[in-house]
Amino acid sequence: MLETFTSSSALADAAADAVVALLELGLTERGRASLVATGGRSPGAIYDRLSRAPLDWARVTVTLSDERCVPPQAPESNAKLLNDRLFQGAAREAAFTPLFHPGEEPDAAARRAEPQVGALTPFDAVLLGMGEDGHVASLIPGAPILPAAMDLNGERLAMGFPAGWGSPPLARVTLTLAALLRSREILILTSGDEKRRVLDAAFAGADLPVTAILAQDRAPVRVLWSPAHSD
Repeated sequence: MLETFTSSSALADAAADAVVALLELGLTERGRASLVATGGRSPGAIYDRLSRAPLDWARVTVTLSDERCVPPQAPESNAKLLNDRLFQGAAREAAFTPLFHPGEEPDAAARRAEPQVGALTPFDAVLLGMGEDGHVASLIPGAPILPAAMDLNGERLAMGFPAGWGSPPLARVTLTLAALLRSREILILTSGDEKRRVLDAAFAGADLPVTAILAQDRAPVRVLWSPAHSD
């Protein structure tokens, strides 16, 4: 399950190739495709590559694994990362389903997004980063609604998280574990020695959100790791 790459560039090449193949499969089988994108440091170079991929992007819809409850042009916004790095070139034609609209409370935003997110399932590809605390999406250890968001049999697809958790400690909307697993394939993007130690602990069964992704049998998972961070 763990794939090691010698450089962040090699990891980005492999991840982009995998996403393109998965989206092409969705387009062939259903005439449409869906991608769950992620924020953070890892995916920027991947989005640069995807933006140039010769896909029929007009039939692809992109959403996010999680979003901070900030305006879409704020530096903390994951939507801003997509606008800056993915929705360029050919990929400008893709549709986007946001998880948050300015002025909404986190849980209201989550409930508004749920029907649209549900319509995209099963996702063709899910990209996830991983924090040094083992969180994926905004499934953050210690957050009060984490048990509900981690319920494999839960009915919620998206949930609002209050401020005070994560870095930065902003209010958030996240897809639930049950939603993330409605996928053709999940790719977890990691780099650096500290995250390798977290992965080793997760593979050994540590009680971390990422462990639940690794241990389940609903969706195939690839874990991509390189020694250096992407830019």
